Amino acid sequence: MESLPLHKRNVGRDDERISALPDDLLLGILERLELREAVRAGAVSTRWRHLAHRLSRLHLNGRHFRCTTLLQYMDAFTGAARSLLTDRDCDCNGSHAVKSISLRFFLSAPHLSSIGRAVEHVVSRGETKRLHFGTCSPYKRNTALQLAEFGQQFMSFSRDYPLAFRWLTRLTLKNLAFGHPDVTDLISACDRLTHLTLSFCQLVDEHTPLKINTPCSGIKDLEFIQFGCTQIELISVPKLSKVQCTSWRLANPPVRFGYVPELCNVSLTTGAMAWQAPFLLSKCLSGSAMNLSRISLNFCHQMIWIQPEHLNQLAAIFRNLGHVSLFGIFPECDLSWTLFILDAAPALFSLTLSRTRHSCVETPKDSAEKTTVVWEPSKDSKNLKLKFLLIFGFEEEDKVINYIRLVMERAVGLKRIELDVERPCEYCKDTDLESATRSQVDEASSHRIRERLAHGSSSLVEIIINVKSPNSSNC
Repeated sequence: MESLPLHKRNVGRDDERISALPDDLLLGILERLELREAVRAGAVSTRWRHLAHRLSRLHLNGRHFRCTTLLQYMDAFTGAARSLLTDRDCDCNGSHAVKSISLRFFLSAPHLSSIGRAVEHVVSRGETKRLHFGTCSPYKRNTALQLAEFGQQFMSFSRDYPLAFRWLTRLTLKNLAFGHPDVTDLISACDRLTHLTLSFCQLVDEHTPLKINTPCSGIKDLEFIQFGCTQIELISVPKLSKVQCTSWRLANPPVRFGYVPELCNVSLTTGAMAWQAPFLLSKCLSGSAMNLSRISLNFCHQMIWIQPEHLNQLAAIFRNLGHVSLFGIFPECDLSWTLFILDAAPALFSLTLSRTRHSCVETPKDSAEKTTVVWEPSKDSKNLKLKFLLIFGFEEEDKVINYIRLVMERAVGLKRIELDVERPCEYCKDTDLESATRSQVDEASSHRIRERLAHGSSSLVEIIINVKSPNSSNC
């Protein structure tokens, strides 16, 4: 019999050495792999086979199974979930307990009971730290009737398995329609819930507001992505610290804040439609949000959908505001309207503006007309805290240069200005080719820009100009 080649014998010895390691070390290796890879590793080795049932982190996504029908997807998903969650050694506790569970699944009524029982079997041991449910839709487009049916199925699921939902820490729901009290009831049923994302969901009656009144909830993070209702009213959410609202389609403002004393981070992103009028931030934000420290607004290169306001309207709300980011300002828009934020936010530390526009951005139908915002800034106002100004999509235009000089005059403590000609796009992975074509900044023009900004100013601010080639790309 011929002996194996040397390299194959060495591989065999290496496998033996690894398999000889104690279970805890082998588990440490598997824990660093994706769940599918960890299960596969166990499937090819009798030594490793039992370890998949001792993993502390189980993340299953129904879309990762290679099936052709919804029934096949959920049969495979629930089979895997039952095997990994319930087929465990009876002494599986302490360091071998399931600490983190994330399940993303399609809403299939016959399978939800299997998921609920498997999860309750594990969480009843009291060792689980993180539990996440996420829903997927099997359809690219859903009718209103389908959304309502999915919503009813999920609400029935939450009522049938209350123990599982009491242990939920994160919930990501997509393509569901809710009745009026459902969202509040859902949050109230989840004792440990801290994060809720509602993506492409809606109320059954879209022409009514979504009201969330959960004074005893510990929820900290709410995200709404194209939620269908007239307005989101956060009546009482005392532990809420972060809100993100994206792509609303009904009237402005999209959300009104009631009692939210711990709110510190607000992010609003949408391209304004023709029927949406600009609104005042003071009509949206709450006087109870005394800890608000960060605001991010993205106008998606369409109409500016907020109105500047005077100091007395925003002073209480903006008193602790330290970081403001204004993205997607269309390049033709004058920037001096943004100075109202310097006037109203005495603690402002950094201000970021983005005027870039990428070739991947399309103007949707029925978009609001782009009009420049008219605002006469106060002449004597000073901001003592602003240290950092960053502008993406910088062009050597008089209106941009004049704007930066206005900021320098007001922000007497300004330390650094950073001007980026281009900004990488997270979608097309390219830079802002339109701005790069309009304004190619070389070293000579960089020197001229610095001189124009510093002329007649006593400020010692550091000015950084990031010069990139128009043909560059960023991955």
